[in-house]
Amino acid sequence: MIKKQFKIAILILLLLGIAAITTIYIQNNNIAVLEPKGMIGSEESDLIITSSLLMLIVVVPVLILTWVFAWKYREGNEKSAHEPDWEHNHIAECCWWGVPIVIVVILAVLTWESSHSLNPFKPLDSDVKPIEVQVVALDWKWLFIYPEQGIATVNFVQFPEKTPINFEITADAPMNAFWIPQLGGQIYAMPAMRSKLHLIANEEGTFRGVSANISGEGFAGMFFTAKSSSVEEFNQWVASVKQSPKHLTIETYEQLVKPTSYHPVEYFVLDQQGLFDWILMKYMEPAHQ
Repeated sequence: MIKKQFKIAILILLLLGIAAITTIYIQNNNIAVLEPKGMIGSEESDLIITSSLLMLIVVVPVLILTWVFAWKYREGNEKSAHEPDWEHNHIAECCWWGVPIVIVVILAVLTWESSHSLNPFKPLDSDVKPIEVQVVALDWKWLFIYPEQGIATVNFVQFPEKTPINFEITADAPMNAFWIPQLGGQIYAMPAMRSKLHLIANEEGTFRGVSANISGEGFAGMFFTAKSSSVEEFNQWVASVKQSPKHLTIETYEQLVKPTSYHPVEYFVLDQQGLFDWILMKYMEPAHQ
């Protein structure tokens, strides 16, 4: 009897230890999607947590019962009774059919509502004028074009806080995915396709942007910095970029599009108006000249 209680105590301590280690890890490590800094990111984080907790209603009892049944009906337990007539136990049937059905219905409603409210193509409601940023996924770097400001950057994007950002996204390389985890979900970037993503930062800060789709040899270095600042700081930054000696023309772009790994941040004055549309048309018919 004492040996049995000792084994049960060890099992309980093991489970508590795993739970404690998991909790400590989450508290002491930066899990970007669980530390949102934007409106869309916050809503998506709440959706992840809510969905996970709902699914744990089924997962946790199943895991516990797996251990209970394995222990109770182990080969060495001569006291366990064989009870083969559970198929007519209405209470058990209601539990293992009813609870999952209810959870699936709740998840279906959440999915339906969030699919519309968090649609990346849906503009955000705000009294502040949005800022337009065009994004091009290259091998293996990100090009950001500010058509209204007349500038362009590589692997760095800046925008004012509490200002909607209207991203237009395409690629001049294999398919990729644009993602700033703390601000919102990812969206695919493909040649000849114009994707859209609407985000907003609730506060000032610097966030890591990444490629969310493996795209070859230089994928590991295909990340960028996204900075949210005050409006004044953003305007100062735009003015400083306009002093850059580098100019982005078709000829400059054709050099930039060549594959590079861990490409440094670069700033350009945008000389080629309509560059984003020109990149889109490269893969359209009739052949772009």
